[in-house]
Amino acid sequence: MLIVFEGIDGSGKTTLSNRVAQELRQAGLRVRHVREGGQLASPVSESLRRFTRDPANLALTPMAELLLYAAREAQLLDEVTRPALATHDIVITDRFFYTAEVLARWGRGLPETSVRPVLDACARGLKPDLVFLIDVDPTIARARRKISKIITPKPGAPSRKGLAGAGLQVRLRAGYRTLAEESPGRWSLVENAGLPLEVLVTRLVQDILHVRGDQRLPAPASRASATPTVRSLSEARARFLAHIDRWMDEEPALAAYYLARFDGEDMAERREQLAAHCPELVAYSLTGLVTPAAWRLRRRLAEQAPVQTLGSLTDAALAAPESWGLRELLVKRAPMEVAASLNGLDSEQAWNLRERLFFAAAENVVASLQRIDSERAWGLRLRWLADVGGKEALGLERVARTACRSLRGLDGERAWQLRELAWSAAPDAVLRSLEGLEGPPSWRLREENVARAPRAVLDSLAGLDHPRAWALREAFGTQCEEALNSIEGLEGVAAWGLRSVLADTWPAAAAKSLGPLETTARGIAFTERLLAQHPEDFALLRHAARCAADTTQRLRHASA
Repeated sequence: MLIVFEGIDGSGKTTLSNRVAQELRQAGLRVRHVREGGQLASPVSESLRRFTRDPANLALTPMAELLLYAAREAQLLDEVTRPALATHDIVITDRFFYTAEVLARWGRGLPETSVRPVLDACARGLKPDLVFLIDVDPTIARARRKISKIITPKPGAPSRKGLAGAGLQVRLRAGYRTLAEESPGRWSLVENAGLPLEVLVTRLVQDILHVRGDQRLPAPASRASATPTVRSLSEARARFLAHIDRWMDEEPALAAYYLARFDGEDMAERREQLAAHCPELVAYSLTGLVTPAAWRLRRRLAEQAPVQTLGSLTDAALAAPESWGLRELLVKRAPMEVAASLNGLDSEQAWNLRERLFFAAAENVVASLQRIDSERAWGLRLRWLADVGGKEALGLERVARTACRSLRGLDGERAWQLRELAWSAAPDAVLRSLEGLEGPPSWRLREENVARAPRAVLDSLAGLDHPRAWALREAFGTQCEEALNSIEGLEGVAAWGLRSVLADTWPAAAAKSLGPLETTARGIAFTERLLAQHPEDFALLRHAARCAADTTQRLRHASA
């Protein structure tokens, strides 16, 4: 019996499939999970997986990508899955050929007539007995992936698939749901939100046992109901807090994550309750905050969560007087993170700390020089480059990525020479380094690569009010919410036009793109209209909750 778990990244399918395998073994069944622990049982398939994830392979075409995904699954099928079906009661796989189909058709736009024959030839008639589609709002899925990275930071490059932007996961989810609707007898939709893990595992195990007995459980009664309309920012904040309070019991990590950048006594109280359970995420949630309560909590959590505490020193907290005390407290324990917390700082205090940290954390010291174009900064860059092997070392991915982080926002001949040498090893990092640049080489590089890496290109347009920037945004705006992220705070006909066109596709991003405009009469009306039309959109609800707090604070200052 072949059981497949499918779903977008962050849906929880890997966790659920591994737990289900354990429970079925305890029930006395011989179970083989071909991706137990998150790694494919075939070394060849795992190598192909790493190749398709590598952002250095930016030029990979949609058809070539499909063939590689198909090869990965075909190798796993022939090497592991088919033999296991002959010797085990149940074989479980986390992803099947459906992943390749959804990515190719809904993700990359290849026609079904090109995709299906390839995958059918690889499957050679084998079909799963049951497919569990683990379904979740892409916003929640993204949060769960970020939570894992915050708790256990992992060095290395982002995945190539992530360069397509947040819109890819939305399209993939639609593709999976379409396949499930086409084959309701084989597919089972499982919503992974609002239910404890143990409840979901028990349900899945029961479904499998019933199918083995040639019985199917009756379809559960639909719990879907219309989401009440949200009429104001204050209502949005109340509803957001209701979500947070439910998650504090059911999924405290998610609750702590979503408190990020929220100020106010009510938020501080919730952080206090969560601090013992999720110290890393509570420290992360203090990002950019400069209230006395935030500094007290940082000092409390510094020993338990030094990486996340230092990571919270951004925006107004970056150069605040209290931040230097924290850096001194943690400089020996977390030198890499202390160096990273100096991003863009050009003060004498920052330079003195860089000199102290250079031998212990050279890469992060150099990366912290972004947007600093002084001779002093260039001297440190070239010193580091000489230590790692000279300009030839820019052909190595790790060196190339560090150099590109250091070059972010810098123009000029020296910066472009290093970018050219780094391109083959880390093209996505080169594109990100173009943030804010408006010279001819920047536009050429963006326009040549926007189809391959729209997210990296659109992120580099942040704050640019330039005709070529608007052309790139409009070309990919319907597929990438990053087009809206890049116009945060921009006002004018083009900015409001793009917000209006994309508001129903990306309501949360449209509202967030207002930036400081969110507390104006026009901004409030825009957000409240979106709330009325999309009351179920949690990301929009969260943004509106922050907007409510900002508006209240502005009114208090005005009255004072």
